Amino acid sequence: MLNFAKRNFKELIRDPLSLVFQIALPIFLLFIFQQFNIPAENYKLENFTPGIILFGFSFVSLFTATLISKDRSSSLLIRLGTSPMKSSDYILGYIISLIPIIIIQDILFFVVACLLGLNFSINIIFTILISMIVSILFIALGILIGSLVSERGTGGIGSIVVQLVCFTSGMYFPKESVGKVFAKICEILPFESCLNIIKGILNNNLDIISTRNIIVFLLYTIVVLIISIIVFKKKMISDNK
Repeated sequence: MLNFAKRNFKELIRDPLSLVFQIALPIFLLFIFQQFNIPAENYKLENFTPGIILFGFSFVSLFTATLISKDRSSSLLIRLGTSPMKSSDYILGYIISLIPIIIIQDILFFVVACLLGLNFSINIIFTILISMIVSILFIALGILIGSLVSERGTGGIGSIVVQLVCFTSGMYFPKESVGKVFAKICEILPFESCLNIIKGILNNNLDIISTRNIIVFLLYTIVVLIISIIVFKKKMISDNK
């Protein structure tokens, strides 16, 4: 499994342009929005930085989906089908390969945020650790997308995930400002809960992390992870026929 994870990591860094884009775009947004001096709570560094982390995770989903779909279109999964590894081992191999990239991404985000005025504290370390757990949902989502659609389709579906994160997490505006129906959609989807968890840890304000946030995040993570394992296994079998 570790050899499979190493192979996946090498595949990811083989496309440095995508990695640069995945990290550079969120950093650019973090920088540019601070220059606007927008008088809103959402855009304060301690609140907007967690949103940028989540925004970066949406690209993790996109690139994970692309990697999975490429593996499906190649002969790799045919060769892997003869190995004793289980579907869960493959999924874990993909997750492990992405963790170093997520850590580097988070560190760079916080370095830039601190340069822009965010106070450094031990909470930043805790936030990076918690964000690694949160990222599992986005990796699993990417695996599910990559297992269901072709390489051409991953871009379109992945962009939908990016937009959902932007507009339903609350990183740009409070959900209450758009209406009750939209607010309810935000509560049902997991992205607002993910943002509240990260934001609460960073700001040492656990009061904003509700029981609903934890339950919604855990339910989505467990369900998407299980479904991704099942779908990946079925697709691996069908693609090998």
